[in-house]
Amino acid sequence: MKFIPHGYQAYCISRIVDMAVPGPGLGLYIDMGLGKTVITLTAVNELKYNRFAVRRVLVIAPKKVAEATWGSEARKWDHLKLLRIVTVLGSAQKRVRALNTPGDVYVINRENVPWLVDYYRNDWPFDMVVVDESSSFKNHQAKRFKALTWVRSKISRMVELTGTPAPNGLIDLWAQIYLLDGGERLGKHIGGFRQRYFDPDQRNAQQFLHALTSA
Repeated sequence: MKFIPHGYQAYCISRIVDMAVPGPGLGLYIDMGLGKTVITLTAVNELKYNRFAVRRVLVIAPKKVAEATWGSEARKWDHLKLLRIVTVLGSAQKRVRALNTPGDVYVINRENVPWLVDYYRNDWPFDMVVVDESSSFKNHQAKRFKALTWVRSKISRMVELTGTPAPNGLIDLWAQIYLLDGGERLGKHIGGFRQRYFDPDQRNAQQFLHALTSA
């Protein structure tokens, strides 16, 4: 099938392709059904085969999405036929075998991010990382978030995809934005983010209930 991007899709593709490297990543926060996957794969295809700007791309996604969506989307469009999608799922043995399979885009479920970081340690091979449904990295204390921060300096291009960046409130934004820019915009510590932008509960100063500014 031939892909003819809408105006907003062409804009998003160009933003991914032309992002400054090194520099902060890009958050593609657009509603469900607007083509985040094909936008991202089109940008990856351009970077990989036309500009030779990326070597290996990692996609971190919910398990069901990792199993089917990225591979089927690549097979759907004519212009993506060169992209080799490898799913890194199943037992540890199967995941290791997948990582050693020649490919362009490797798709892993978010629960296995700590395992992946530990597997590669100082030899992290992915120069571009896409976090599909980035709100699953909203918890700054979660192992998956901490693991990704350990290798963030080795990632040239970071892209986050979600239609709901703040599902439980604006406090959810800090960890996601931190992965993009290392704390440049919202601060390097969540405590400072809370103190700067949120009102404390009158009964308990440790509980922050709402933002001082509206979104």
